[in-house]
Amino acid sequence: MAPDPGARVALVTGAGRGIGAAIARELARDGCDVALVDKATAPAETVAGEIRRLGRRAVVLDADVTSLTAAGASVGAVLAELGRLDLLVCNAGISRDAVVWKMTEEAWDEVIAVNLKGCFNYCRVVAPIFRAQRRGRIVTVASINALRGKAGQANYTASKAGVVALTRTLARELGRSGVTVNCVAPGMVRTAMTDALPPQVLDAAIAESALGRIGEPEDVAHAVAFLCSDRARHITGAVLQVDGGQFM
Repeated sequence: MAPDPGARVALVTGAGRGIGAAIARELARDGCDVALVDKATAPAETVAGEIRRLGRRAVVLDADVTSLTAAGASVGAVLAELGRLDLLVCNAGISRDAVVWKMTEEAWDEVIAVNLKGCFNYCRVVAPIFRAQRRGRIVTVASINALRGKAGQANYTASKAGVVALTRTLARELGRSGVTVNCVAPGMVRTAMTDALPPQVLDAAIAESALGRIGEPEDVAHAVAFLCSDRARHITGAVLQVDGGQFM
């Protein structure tokens, strides 16, 4: 497929399924070429095929987000294959839930490494590029539980609260270079991960939602696409809750 010289290029981590896949598709619908970073390359290739059918270019990159070296290689591959980079969406995340007195050190370290360090790694690599070109959008994905805490999720909430703080710090550091950095904080969203939860957990989320339902991946994707657009050019350091009024 011939490159479109006017097309923006987005890199999305954790893009193979769920929220990340929905974000990748939505950015493609908005006219972006998309690089999909995911250890699960088969699902990511399926999403890439959908993007190509929309008339956009897509590349799949198998990378461990916890590695700064791998992040550098991923971004280098995007520049080599797609020619530019305009948008970064740090979506990759995992959960390993347990109350704190039963949580293992391994479960703590793994979640912090993927959710927080993974976000730092890609921002660290992309920041000099965006500063040099004096443009760019970074959107991180946190959680409403980063803002309120959640029993059984000490590692997850700590990692996502770190993502919020990192987002606001980067917004201050990169703003004078014409780069915006924002965060979306979803509530309960219907994905393969949440489909495995006990029914009472989903029922509780629905009960506390002002809209009386849980979200869909597309709800988050729409918010991310807005923050990546020129319509959000004067928004930075913001945390946009996409939760149907679940936490307010």
